[in-house]
Amino acid sequence: MENQNRPVSFFRFEDLRVYHKSLDYFNWIIEQVKSNNPYEHKLILEPLANAAIKISVNIAEGSSRHKLQFVNFLKDAKTAVRECVVLSSMAFKSGAFTDQQYEQSKETLVEMTKMLGAMIVSLQRSTNREEADIEQKQDFNNVGEVDFEY
Repeated sequence: MENQNRPVSFFRFEDLRVYHKSLDYFNWIIEQVKSNNPYEHKLILEPLANAAIKISVNIAEGSSRHKLQFVNFLKDAKTAVRECVVLSSMAFKSGAFTDQQYEQSKETLVEMTKMLGAMIVSLQRSTNREEADIEQKQDFNNVGEVDFEY
């Protein structure tokens, strides 16, 4: 694995593969933008680049929050991925993307969706386990207390 020798980053999100994948996707979009048509550029390609930025920003911003908040930011990142899917389809239909560019875009977006989904599930499971542990500790602390009815 290429990341084994890399030190742990000060910013946790920089250690996430999905974050780097989102940066790569943004850079890929910028490389693809060769349209001289101002309408394609303004209506499709700029919004596509902006949606790609939202993916990275939501991952970064959410990583500094509590788990449940991070899950919400990851869900927002998935929403931005879906926005990119729509805009990629529009770019293809309008001729701004070739068939190959469209397929590459879609493949990357599917991969990011899976990565984000796996993170969401993992964080939700760990949050549920932590809540169950807290409830169990509270129940344990209440052992021996008896409620009397008069």
